[in-house]
Amino acid sequence: MASQSANSEGAELGRFLRARRTQTIPEHVGLTVGTGIRRTPGLRREELATLAGISIDYYVRLERGKETRPSPAVLDSLARALHMDDQEHQHLRELAARAARYAPEPPPAPSRTVRSHLKLLLESLRPNPAYVISRSMDMLAWNPGGLALYAGLEDWPVKHRNLARYLFLHPASRALFPDWDRQITACVARLRATAGTAPDAPDLTNLVGELLLKSPDFARLWERYEVTGRKPAQKTFQHPRVGTLTLTSQFMYLEGTPGQRIGVYTAEPGTPDHDALLLLDMTAPAAAPHQEVPHTSP
Repeated sequence: MASQSANSEGAELGRFLRARRTQTIPEHVGLTVGTGIRRTPGLRREELATLAGISIDYYVRLERGKETRPSPAVLDSLARALHMDDQEHQHLRELAARAARYAPEPPPAPSRTVRSHLKLLLESLRPNPAYVISRSMDMLAWNPGGLALYAGLEDWPVKHRNLARYLFLHPASRALFPDWDRQITACVARLRATAGTAPDAPDLTNLVGELLLKSPDFARLWERYEVTGRKPAQKTFQHPRVGTLTLTSQFMYLEGTPGQRIGVYTAEPGTPDHDALLLLDMTAPAAAPHQEVPHTSP
């Protein structure tokens, strides 16, 4: 079992390196490309190995998941050669650390229980839409506006209410977000970063497997292996109930929880956006706002 786990972790490290290599344009890293046809997208393995100052045989072993203990110096050289940003560089380090640990068993799915004081916190944030989500983006608890903000999500059974599933599979999501392409790209990048450091965790593998099967858009983005996380930013909703509103989002990890995050959307009081929030809160469905997602498999 330990050997199988090591192979899985090493393969994830290799997949990330291959994705970054094939998406790196040679000219962007100072290489001159001849006029002949290149059958390899992005950099060739030998080009990256040369740029990083390592042997081609060693790099091939890394990419194939057969080498699981690269030194910090090798990782830093690869990150520089591929022009990784800070988040990508850190993700590379985390993948290598996991590959070297030889974890004997996949980690269990984290608890989905939301503590009572967090539910009270959600209520205190009204009329601002707010919710608690798991690391796999299951919506675990919410206030009325937090659920109503995602038009049509309340029609799904509680166990299916997942923000990634909503973005890719709910028919209302494309109309809700005028920048839907940007939203799904950020969503997949966050899932990739999370799943990359826990590739065998059932809560993540079940969701990813479902979306790979049901959504060609998800499969296309998943293959790119981008891991740049979301940043606090304004988000515009074209909501069928309250019209267009632009809100500022903030997501924070909750101390003492298994990777749960709270998301809150706000608008300046006295603005049309804030008026829309008040209306959304007042007209939200009367269903109980504090339900927890049961642990089920798709």
